[in-house]
Amino acid sequence: MNHYYTIEKSSVAEFKDRGSKFLAYAFPVSTADDFKKRLKELKEEHPKAAHHCFAYRLGIDNNNFRSSDDGEPSGSAGKPILGQIDSKELTNVAVVVVRYFGGTLLGVPGLINAYKTSTSLALQLTAIIQKPVLVQYELQFDYTLMNEVMMVVKRFGCVVLQNEMQLFCRMVIGIPKEDLELCLDKLNDLHGVEVKEL
Repeated sequence: MNHYYTIEKSSVAEFKDRGSKFLAYAFPVSTADDFKKRLKELKEEHPKAAHHCFAYRLGIDNNNFRSSDDGEPSGSAGKPILGQIDSKELTNVAVVVVRYFGGTLLGVPGLINAYKTSTSLALQLTAIIQKPVLVQYELQFDYTLMNEVMMVVKRFGCVVLQNEMQLFCRMVIGIPKEDLELCLDKLNDLHGVEVKEL
């Protein structure tokens, strides 16, 4: 797999059912810590809400995901939210649905529908983008080679993740998987550049 799909920007959608209000916040995330920060902000923004249900999926191996019903009946909130993320084949995406209770119980089918619909609306409001799968490598080289290294980095659309510039430079880059062989060949052709997979 050389590419994955994610969202570029945050979005918010509102869904109402029998007095209850569901606010779905969809946003891009790259780590569980990023997500926790955003969830904390939303809880502070909506302290009177009855529930803050969520789901997220990270990475490309399908193993890194979480969902929470936050007090709603089991499987009625987190799973439908995650189901919408997965139905669009998205990753590095989180959705938090904030519920204000309207006095009428919706029952499990009603809840599943409300969480599913609000999530779906939020994901429709933001652009889905394709991103290359990146493989991380560490480069070490003399500062005089910076221009040559950067030419290869730019040519293959690599992403600079860390950069320590002194007389001797250390750089961590993400190389698009589909160009990995070619890019590594070019980097290894540069005399005095150490290339190591992380």
